[in-house]
Amino acid sequence: MGYRGKLAERRQARRLRRAGLPLGEIAARLGVSKSSVSLWVRDVEFDGPVPRAVRGRRRDPNALQRRKQGEIERLLEEGRVRIGRLSEREFLVAGAALYAGEGAKRDGAVKFANSDPRMIAFYCAWLRRFFEIDETRLRLRLYLHEGLDLGASIAFWSELTGIPPSQFQKPYRATPDPSIRHTKHVHGCVSVDYSCSSTHRTIMGLVRGLLGDAVVPG
Repeated sequence: MGYRGKLAERRQARRLRRAGLPLGEIAARLGVSKSSVSLWVRDVEFDGPVPRAVRGRRRDPNALQRRKQGEIERLLEEGRVRIGRLSEREFLVAGAALYAGEGAKRDGAVKFANSDPRMIAFYCAWLRRFFEIDETRLRLRLYLHEGLDLGASIAFWSELTGIPPSQFQKPYRATPDPSIRHTKHVHGCVSVDYSCSSTHRTIMGLVRGLLGDAVVPG
């Protein structure tokens, strides 16, 4: 489906990153933006240049680590092949399941929040695919820790979602609390909002069909 766009470029970007190429060079080779490359390869482990501060201390992976990484790569690829290319109905059902878990249930509020760019991209593609959306009414709210680059995050999410920065609501800047969290999402967490009672009720009908009336395979 459409949300998978530029699949060949994504695969090539992952191969190049695994080989140790920097994001900027990958973007230049493929003719895509650096932020897109960053999204595509965010979970790829690679053998890049060793920072000066740690030179001499890096160790080659041992046999157990190599087996672990091999199993991770194998199972990730098996999962991708097993899912394959979604049919129209499968895409509809997958989006309904995603909304059932992460979407707002209050009547009229079509709202989906997440920090994973892949989920946000999937959701936006699903929403546009199956519903008549007035693009000018889409809103995005960014939740970002203080100290992180607000401008870069706005540009990242705008490119990913296709929602212009002029339709972003005032961002929420969270104060880091080291006693609670050590890892911060570099681009923050976003909420994609669309106020439309008819659309929300249609989505909730899909959720009801999925969770209430659908027969679970035995």
